[in-house]
Amino acid sequence: MEILTQELETKKRLLQESNKLLNAQISAAKAAMDEAQESANDHQGAMEDKFESYRENCHIQRDMYARQLDELITTRSVLSRINATKANHDVSLGAVVHTELQNYFIGVSLGEIKLDGESYFAISGMSPLFKAMVGKSSGETFEFRDKSYKILQVS
Repeated sequence: MEILTQELETKKRLLQESNKLLNAQISAAKAAMDEAQESANDHQGAMEDKFESYRENCHIQRDMYARQLDELITTRSVLSRINATKANHDVSLGAVVHTELQNYFIGVSLGEIKLDGESYFAISGMSPLFKAMVGKSSGETFEFRDKSYKILQVS
């Protein structure tokens, strides 16, 4: 039971760290979007023709950041469906997967997350790597990019 509690604590911390990273990305996208809008607004008036294309470029940038923001918010909704108090017995959304080669947190693609000196790679449920291991449990193996991975633990 002690190991399960420890694993659920790891999952909870991975989920918190993932949310923290996503919220930082959301804040950055909002700030960039607002800055692009302000730049467009600041250049109204004098020499209208010269600044028209500049203003248009600012709007294009703003729209790009708005799309990025929308994607990040959608990504955050995926994380909100993960239950950190439920142990996973097979590889599925929310699972923490320990293999001989690497550790994974199945949720959204955020890259490497370090906890207590141990690395976990936050990967999406849409990734080819996840698709190679989905449904597997402790002791099973899967192949990905000509490498064989043995699953040591799923929680």
